[in-house]
Amino acid sequence: MTETASSFDFVPQATQDRQTLEQLGFLPGLKEVLMVRQVHALEHATVWVLTELDSSGELLGGMSTEQGFYLYGQVNPQTLRRAVYSALDRITRGEWNLAVHPRCGTNISVALLLTAGFTLGVNFMMPKDPLGQLLGVGVAAMAASQLAPDVGPIAQRYLTTAIPFNLEIVRIEETQDMWGKPAHFVRVGWQD
Repeated sequence: MTETASSFDFVPQATQDRQTLEQLGFLPGLKEVLMVRQVHALEHATVWVLTELDSSGELLGGMSTEQGFYLYGQVNPQTLRRAVYSALDRITRGEWNLAVHPRCGTNISVALLLTAGFTLGVNFMMPKDPLGQLLGVGVAAMAASQLAPDVGPIAQRYLTTAIPFNLEIVRIEETQDMWGKPAHFVRVGWQD
């Protein structure tokens, strides 16, 4: 990871989500959305730290909720505990690049949205004959596949993650996924 905090176009402020809640708190579900964004960043940071510690992060999957995040896969509980606390400390102290991860589902979603949008756009612009439409779909898919690797991390940085300044770690629970395989849930709370 060579990206530094200075490569961000903005400097996240510790009070930004709290201020957003103060101004727009009347919107239903806003706090939960803000929490999921912060939890998502903490999930990514934890996977980065686990990868640094023992490469187990390369084999993990995750899912964020407003209450915390699930980490699917085999990981030593003590290593996970160390990684979670280290990740929270590092990301809130300026290693904001930890919020963006190349294996995030946001990247896939962005690729699908770009492909669908370009395909629809081309559908209206290209001739209506089958060959023209097929050519248009090919060009749309190629353009989307070229743009998605750059647009996905931008979407993570500005839309689907936020620096977890307002989160505290409550506890780490061992659990299982729906197939009985090992998983952990990192429960968080909101700090005012």
